Amino acid sequence: MKTVMISLNSIDKVKSFVNDISKFNFDFDLVSGRYVIDAKSIMGIFSLDLSKPIELNIHAEGENLDSVMEKLTPYIIEK
Repeated sequence: MKTVMISLNSIDKVKSFVNDISKFNFDFDLVSGRYVIDAKSIMGIFSLDLSKPIELNIHAEGENLDSVMEKLTPYIIEK
């Protein structure tokens, strides 16, 4: 598992993020405070405070993780 911080501060960004990660067959969790939601759920994402960075847990390893990280580049922010 890998954890990164992402920013989803617009409706278009949320839609493209869900579209991008839905192509992968493993789990993604978004963590905001005490809430943990499925990152593939648009409705779940909109229940979070999107004005702040959100923690993304990626449940993938090896080559799969490399391809996911490449796809997530536009959303990742540095701590």
